[in-house]
Amino acid sequence: LILLDSLLQEMRVVQFRRSRVVKFIFLGLLCVGGLLLIVRQYRGDIWAAGLVKLGSQGGETGHGQVQAGLRQAHVSHPGIKPKFLGQGSKGNYEPESYSGGSGPGDNGKAHQLRVEQKQEEEKLKGVYGFNQLVSDEISLNRTVPDQREEECRFWDFPADLPTASVILVFHNEGWTTLLRTVNSIINRSPPQFLHEVVLVDDKSELEHLHKRLEQEMKKPYYAKVKIVRNEEREGLIRARNNGAVAATGEVVVFLDAHCEVAYNWLPPLLAPIYEDRTTLSVPVIDGINWNDFSINPVYAKGSHSRGLFEWGMLYKEGTLPAKEAAKASHHSEPYNAPTHAGGLFAIDRDWFEELGWYDPGLWVWGGENFELSFKVWMCGGRSVWVPCSRVSHVYRGHSCSSCHSGTLGSKFAGVPTTLRNYKRVIETWFDEEYKEYFYTREPLARLIDMGDISAQLKLKKDKNCKSFDWFMKEVAFDVFDKYPRLPPNKFWGEMKNSATGQCLDTYGRHPPESVGASGCHGGGGNQMFMLNTKGQLTSGEWCLKADGNNEINMAWCDTGRTDGPWEFLPDKEQMFHSKLQRCLALHPESSKLIMRECDHNNSYHKWAWRTITPHWARS
Repeated sequence: LILLDSLLQEMRVVQFRRSRVVKFIFLGLLCVGGLLLIVRQYRGDIWAAGLVKLGSQGGETGHGQVQAGLRQAHVSHPGIKPKFLGQGSKGNYEPESYSGGSGPGDNGKAHQLRVEQKQEEEKLKGVYGFNQLVSDEISLNRTVPDQREEECRFWDFPADLPTASVILVFHNEGWTTLLRTVNSIINRSPPQFLHEVVLVDDKSELEHLHKRLEQEMKKPYYAKVKIVRNEEREGLIRARNNGAVAATGEVVVFLDAHCEVAYNWLPPLLAPIYEDRTTLSVPVIDGINWNDFSINPVYAKGSHSRGLFEWGMLYKEGTLPAKEAAKASHHSEPYNAPTHAGGLFAIDRDWFEELGWYDPGLWVWGGENFELSFKVWMCGGRSVWVPCSRVSHVYRGHSCSSCHSGTLGSKFAGVPTTLRNYKRVIETWFDEEYKEYFYTREPLARLIDMGDISAQLKLKKDKNCKSFDWFMKEVAFDVFDKYPRLPPNKFWGEMKNSATGQCLDTYGRHPPESVGASGCHGGGGNQMFMLNTKGQLTSGEWCLKADGNNEINMAWCDTGRTDGPWEFLPDKEQMFHSKLQRCLALHPESSKLIMRECDHNNSYHKWAWRTITPHWARS
């Protein structure tokens, strides 16, 4: 009996322990699950809070708010591509009809104002940088021309494409240009793929973008729209990061706030990401005329271009190389591109996050397109341009009072923010050889404090990203055709004339324009010149050229060449032109540049090079 009692007691103890363990496990799982939901739901807010020094995310308003914790991760579908149905067989997401309508601006036609509206027209141009009054007279739901190549109509796309959050950053945007962008997205996107439209207000000041906008977005038509407001002015880069954090779709699509999407624009943009989630896809951009709002193609019919860059990191484009074109079975298929202009593209949200979003250390605007393109390609992804996805965009053609930098203008102590951004990108992603080409084109960049890039370098290391040399040889190989490796500078800075004390000056004019001299200001810019070891005399991407009539002009440098006829003779202080056998001189009366037979006794023929240290680089 004693033994039996002892056994029963032992069994009860075991049973209690087991039940306690089960309870503990159950409670532990509940806690872990709760924590995971909290982390998933608030990870965007935590990230934004960590960005307080850079900029914080404001509140959200609108119907289209979906809990971040409910967002599903998107996976790749290798080898699953759109299917070409053949000529005349309309694809699964094509509209029933195209164009139509006869209202102002319909079919992308130009709209003209009445003569008596001229005063108001000019006033609004000065506010917005484009003809806002014309925009105001055009329907928010106007029809647009179908400017795709014909075979774009004959593609079937997968039925389970990822969902998209379309992000529009705006600052002091015109009412109708903003709403027409939103309306075109809602009207021309398959609803099952349009998860939401996220409007990111970068601290707008115009009255209509506050209470009125919030009231408008409460209408049922705008049920998928939500507004995110920055607490302070951040600039495009960080505002877009805030939008991506707030987004809950599987893919984020960035557009500018003055665009109009075309027919069946979204499925072709999502399909490459559906196949491979590490793809960045770019639509083909058409132009909306800033003055009459007509929609016209930017590119020649049947042509394919792709994004490139030169060594000063100015964005360029080139014709698709035959090597890349040969990979396609159909002319309208997406194709590889080294980079893009930056304004319009789509990327898997989780992949964007894995890549660290845009580098949060970049300031305001500039260079972010290169930063993202380089790390997409070098860290295992790809970037493609999509001919069958067309989006029209207004390029401002007028100065605008609403486009000012606001509080941003006082944050950076005069440091050129875009050049600083370029330096961060170059120091993170370029190999040593390629860095020198950038510093040859932009010597003042060496003087800029670019901030801490340790997080970017760690990302590059952790993801085992490829070298920039690999990128140049395998992806951006056609850059070298237009922009060869640069020889080093022999002299750079200001060129000061001995007779007048004035400096060589482009006056900020674009080629082909004459060059002269003016008072030296020490800031670089239009008075920054470089003479390389092969005799090419440049200011930025332009070359100083002399002709047989002794005329001196700034002109486009010869494509693919880095040599030139110039030689500086330090002992004589003369800039000698080897082909003309003459020297660069300054006209005594007009301050115009001229070529003359070299005269070492004439101080108007003499020059001195002086390197520059701008005010923002002085300690």
